[in-house]
Amino acid sequence: MNLNRFCYLLLILSAIGSIFTPHPVATWLLLANLLTLLIYGADKMAARKAWRRVPESTLLVFGVVGGWPGAIVGQQLFRHKTQKQPFKTWFVVSVIVSISAMVAVYRFYPFLPS
Repeated sequence: MNLNRFCYLLLILSAIGSIFTPHPVATWLLLANLLTLLIYGADKMAARKAWRRVPESTLLVFGVVGGWPGAIVGQQLFRHKTQKQPFKTWFVVSVIVSISAMVAVYRFYPFLPS
């Protein structure tokens, strides 16, 4: 199976699994961050061994869906994607989009208490 598809499969399984928990949003954020951290580690290992890599777009998507704290930890822990300037710029944009989406859902979702 393609590594990129496997990453997205894990993300979908995490989303489905979090729905069935008492606190689905908290569970989703925990799973997304752990998965993002693991993917950054796997991509760093693949880079060292000249294996097939995880595309940067996939790493950015994982940040947008809530895994950006795990991405920041993975970048620092594995020393991965810390120097590449175009990626760093897009990563900051993805964090802003993610936070904006979370604020919008919290602010405008009708079933959440104010």
